[in-house]
Order: sequence, then C-alpha cells, then structure tokens
Amino acid sequence: MTLAVADVAELLQLLPVQRAGLALLLAAVGLPVIGVVIVGLDIMPVRFAMMHVALLGIAIGMLTGLDPMLCALVACALAGAGVAPLARTPDGLSGAMGLLMSLAVAAALLVLAVSGVNASGAFALLWGSILSVGTADLVVLGVLAVLVPGLFWWRRRDVALLLYDRELAQCSGVAVSKLTLLLLVLVAVSVAGALKLTGALLVDALTLLPALAARRLGTSLVSITAWAVGIGIAVNLTGFLLALWLDLPPGPVLVLTAGAVVLGVHFIPERRISSWRATASASASLPSSPSSH
Repeated sequence: MTLAVADVAELLQLLPVQRAGLALLLAAVGLPVIGVVIVGLDIMPVRFAMMHVALLGIAIGMLTGLDPMLCALVACALAGAGVAPLARTPDGLSGAMGLLMSLAVAAALLVLAVSGVNASGAFALLWGSILSVGTADLVVLGVLAVLVPGLFWWRRRDVALLLYDRELAQCSGVAVSKLTLLLLVLVAVSVAGALKLTGALLVDALTLLPALAARRLGTSLVSITAWAVGIGIAVNLTGFLLALWLDLPPGPVLVLTAGAVVLGVHFIPERRISSWRATASASASLPSSPSSH
C-alpha cells in the first residue's frame, strides 16, 4: 500500500519521524567512512562480532536496569579495544573477530538464561526501531558524524598507508598499533550506534554498501571517503522517504536502495569510470590561470 504525497508530508511533521530522518542523515556522514575502514582492513566479520557483543551489552543492561543501548555501546567499544592487540595481520584480526563472536553470543545467552530477562525483548533491539530514536542516539550519531570524518582528514596519510599495507605503514613511521586500536573502537561503536536505525543484522546498508560503491568510483582515500558519504546521504534519505511512501519497514528498504546503487555503479563500464578519473586528475593538476595585471 502506498501513501499519498500529502500523507507522507503529514508524517514528516511528526517528531519521531523527524528524529529518524535526522539520525539517518547524521549516520550517512559518519558510518560510510567506517565502511571504508572495514573494507580496507578486510574485516568483514566485524559486523557479526559486534552484533553479538551488542546483544551481550543489551542483555547486561536489561539485567542491571541500565540503559541497554548505553551498555551495548560500552561493550562494543571495549570489545573493539580488546581485539586490537590481536590484529597483527588481517587474518589475525578476522580470527579474533570469530573468537569474539562465539564468546559474546555464549555469554549473552547465559546472561539471558540465568537472569530471567525476556530474550525476545533483547533480540528485538537487533531488528531496529528507527522511530524510537531518542536524544542520546542523536548525540552518539552526531559525535560520530564529526569525529570519524575529522579523524580521516587529520590523519588521512596514516590511514591511507594502513589500509593499503600494514607493514609499509609501520616502515613509514605510522603508529600502527594505536591507529588500529582507534579505528577498531570507532568501528565497534558505530555498529552499536546504528542498532536502532536498521538493526545490527542490516547495518551493512549504512556502512559497507556505500563504501563498496565508493571504492568503485574513487581514486584515493579522500575521494573514496567523499563518494561514500555522498552515496550514504542519497541512499539514506531516498530509502527513508520510500519506506514512508510505501508504508514499509525502513531497514529493508534502506538495504535494497543501497544495494541497487552498488549494482548500478558496478554496471558502469570501466572505461567510462577511467575517463572520469582521468578528467578529474587532469582538472586537479591544471595550473591556475594567471591573474590579470
């Protein structure tokens, strides 16, 4: 069932809908950049690991009476910092994430079993509840929207070297261990911060999918990051409006919208992309015209 344009306009006047739209806009600025990190470090299992860690945090929060989302954020941040020493190689990091995922889900199920907490309530948070976004969620996403792109711009050389080759980065004087620790913590917190938007199971729509499309179009870390943010904004706003218009859950619509963009980008002929890149490179290298005297 589709809604009339006037009905969609009325929905956009509601505070929960406005908060959801703002949350998606903030997420589109920070989370696609995290996707660039995940793809660059080849740590795809991180999403699944942090999903289970977030479940553990939620279970602890429901057991103790603390805010479940705050507990999920803290648990993911600590987990990201904890696996950093194991991230000597991409294979080592993937193995660490597999270990973390197994331990986290076992601990979460144990907490749920011995505490009498309603497990369905804990798992429900993993499917997303975008209209329940609150002020705290907006603050987390706002901080990530400033912190993540800011870090990439400030340390873009170091990040580019680390994503390209860890050993080369270390030989070039980059503090690889500290930078890896910081990036993993940001990845973990970002995954937890997106729980209410799409749910952990569909967080790829906000992180990986824009990054995958951007890697096809960009030529450097800066351009890939810019493409990822631009695609993220377009996908999130378009997907959210489509979900309202079609009266469908936003999470799956966001994933399908982002997936369509990724497929569309990959259908662009390589020679056309190469032509765009050559044109952009030539434009960037042109000397400025001399000023008139």
